[in-house]
Amino acid sequence: MLKSKQLSVFTIILLLVVAAGALFAASLPEVAPFPTPITNSAVTGLKMKGQWFLFSLMGMGAKKAWDDVSNSTYGVSIEGGDWTALRSVPGAAGRLGASAAGLDGRIFLLGGYVLDSRGGELTVPDNNILEISESQWGRGADIPVPVADAVSGIYRERYIYLIGGWSKTEAVRNVQIYDTEKNTWEQATPMAGTPVFGHAGAVVGDTIIYVDGAHRNPAGDKPRFVVSDECWLGKIDHHDPSKIVWSKLPAHPGDARYRISAGGLEKDDRAYFSGGSASPYNYDGMGYDSKPAEPSPVTFAYNLHTSKWEVINDKTPNPTMDSGALIAAPQALVIIGGMEKGQKVTARVTVLSKQNK
Repeated sequence: MLKSKQLSVFTIILLLVVAAGALFAASLPEVAPFPTPITNSAVTGLKMKGQWFLFSLMGMGAKKAWDDVSNSTYGVSIEGGDWTALRSVPGAAGRLGASAAGLDGRIFLLGGYVLDSRGGELTVPDNNILEISESQWGRGADIPVPVADAVSGIYRERYIYLIGGWSKTEAVRNVQIYDTEKNTWEQATPMAGTPVFGHAGAVVGDTIIYVDGAHRNPAGDKPRFVVSDECWLGKIDHHDPSKIVWSKLPAHPGDARYRISAGGLEKDDRAYFSGGSASPYNYDGMGYDSKPAEPSPVTFAYNLHTSKWEVINDKTPNPTMDSGALIAAPQALVIIGGMEKGQKVTARVTVLSKQNK
């Protein structure tokens, strides 16, 4: 049995260890700013050799014009260091509204749209695949229904889901599944709600969660597009990945409805959401109602364990919209670039805690 003095010393040491552990847990990684201001890029995270890496592909620069769309590719470790330029995405022009998914040492870059000098948009079916270790691009099977501004996610470390999005002239309900092992596509149970684009969501385990987005204004063209307030959960059948049972969720916290950054992590049993705007807007940040869009400061999550929404931070510092996906890494939530207040394109990499405030 320990004497009282020994017990006191032991208790102090234990408390110091616990305090140090709490301090370590509370510290967030510091990620270098992106090399240049960037918005509407395709972003993803990927674990390689025991480390998490962040990737940003294509996107638009500070001019917010058709001739300022990049086809560049960059990567960085979440533990620090500078961004490294990888081989650029093939093609003469970059794209906006594309989806990216990191899986098995590869990045899959899916869909998006190309701008022309007159402001026209062409949705493309491209499925570009980057072998990171070799810095070489290849081409996978084209997307059957080309989409931009879709929700994407990975299931069973094999299947990539593309949920809804804009296709050429309309938003679609299609849920498209890419089998990365067979290089084939199939159509899954369509979305149950209004077909939308610019919605936000993730695949977490066998569950799809998505919220909001925009659709054509049923009352006419003033404005051309309006927001949806629908939130949906889809359960993927364990025996057939193409079968999904959809159920409606209650409204999420905050007022953002368009191009919220979102991502999920199965270990956390949560889908995370941050930023976005209360009104739909064009690639330059101007709303379809002719008013400038502004970012929401609310970061929230859907907890699959409790089946409830949670507010993480309703005063998120330096909130953004148009930042592409949110990377939910084990250490933190990461948002790359986007538009800050006043529709200013930023090079900031925002690192957020997962803990509620």
